[in-house]
Amino acid sequence: MKILSRILALLLLCQLGFAQEVDDGDPLLNRPADRTYDIILESGYLKVGVYENFPPYSYQVDGEPRGIDVEIGKRIAEEMGVEFRVHWIVPDENLGDDLRNNVWKGHYLAKRRLADVMMRVPYDKKYAYMQDSTGEYINEQVVLFGPYQQETWQIAFNPEKLDAVDTVAVFQYHPIGVEIDTLPDFYLSSGLQGRLRSQVRHYTNVREAFAAMRNGEVSAVMGMRAEIDHEMSRPENGDFQPASNGFPAIGKQVWDVGMAIKHTHRQLGYALEAIIGDLVKSGDLQSLFAQLDLRYSVPQYYREFLSEEALAKAAGEL
Repeated sequence: MKILSRILALLLLCQLGFAQEVDDGDPLLNRPADRTYDIILESGYLKVGVYENFPPYSYQVDGEPRGIDVEIGKRIAEEMGVEFRVHWIVPDENLGDDLRNNVWKGHYLAKRRLADVMMRVPYDKKYAYMQDSTGEYINEQVVLFGPYQQETWQIAFNPEKLDAVDTVAVFQYHPIGVEIDTLPDFYLSSGLQGRLRSQVRHYTNVREAFAAMRNGEVSAVMGMRAEIDHEMSRPENGDFQPASNGFPAIGKQVWDVGMAIKHTHRQLGYALEAIIGDLVKSGDLQSLFAQLDLRYSVPQYYREFLSEEALAKAAGEL
């Protein structure tokens, strides 16, 4: 009995040790701590995963995290009664890699560097239940939930170069800047049977593309609406205008953006989903976006069950 008691005590001690958060500098082969909802509350902080150097969503100013996803993460942590801690995500080849490295497994060079929740994940049921060639679910290790924003594509243009942008066909004759290897890059390079390709100019990010528009290298820039809004709020870009055109055959013109957690942390997901739902329906998220000079659209998820009055409140129209 004494031996059995010692074994049980040792097992409990090991479980306690694995449940506690550890420093990132631990040996590479150590597995990540299992930070469940109760452990997060007990630890007193929430690790929120956001992409680095990705304005206006998440970036640094003088070493301090800024951006709309950072502000939302802070509001979530505040509602939970814990401290906000940022977990910077370096984008990998695709979203699946980002989820593996930062949500459920950890990068092979930093196994314990995991976020409790990851922001800016497309809320897409088809992606969530995607299967491989054997019928296995590709994303079975994560849960995609809590849509908090509807994002869309946007063009900004220089009115000194263009009177208006009613259709992308105008870029057969005028250069347009895009971030390299993004959907706008692929879309414009292949649009109209390739007739726009020679006018597409590539840049590292949307900010560089706007600098090129100020210098007269391009007549317009295409990116995500929040990126465009963020740049147009800068004084040096005050003369540029947003276009009102659509993007035929682009695939998805608008999409919901949400969060991701490890599939075993459902209790945390329920708590976060309730907090985000309150922020959306109260109009607080719309106000948060407006404070950062960003337009806000209520996710399609809420449009399917909220009343017109509730949607108007969420959109800041009441």
